[in-house]
Amino acid sequence: MRITPIALSAAIALATMASAGHGQKPDDQINPRSVALTEQARTLHSGARYQEAIDLLESALAVDPRNRQAYIGLARVAQSQKLPGKAVRFYDEALKLEPNDVNALAGQGEALVQRGAVERAKQNLERLKSVCANPCAQATTLASVIAKGPPPEVLTAQAPTPTAKP
Repeated sequence: MRITPIALSAAIALATMASAGHGQKPDDQINPRSVALTEQARTLHSGARYQEAIDLLESALAVDPRNRQAYIGLARVAQSQKLPGKAVRFYDEALKLEPNDVNALAGQGEALVQRGAVERAKQNLERLKSVCANPCAQATTLASVIAKGPPPEVLTAQAPTPTAKP
């Protein structure tokens, strides 16, 4: 009789934990509708129809918020629109889902260079090199983007302005 409440509590706790595990989807089972919307958005992005691509990618995320490719697609559209800060945030979301995604790491590095944060991009390059067993194309591309440096308008904006002495 003394053990019955304890056993009942343990059984309820165990049943709750088991049901929570069954409700979660593995990463590799992304909703096919979400994947299809992402593919359609990729086509629109290549045609420079950015707003329509954004709408489809947001719909893809509404269908399945674990669609990493939709976050990467949103980041690429933001980069095409010269919005590197927004792109970095979308790449962060993709990296939260899979920290070793080489495409997200490389894309984020490129966006960081576009924004002028070359040192942070170098950190991404080092992380990318550690993730890739062999030299991968993403690491090579990011290294060349870092070597080229940020756009001239970013360098001009970051240059210190001389102050007039009284």
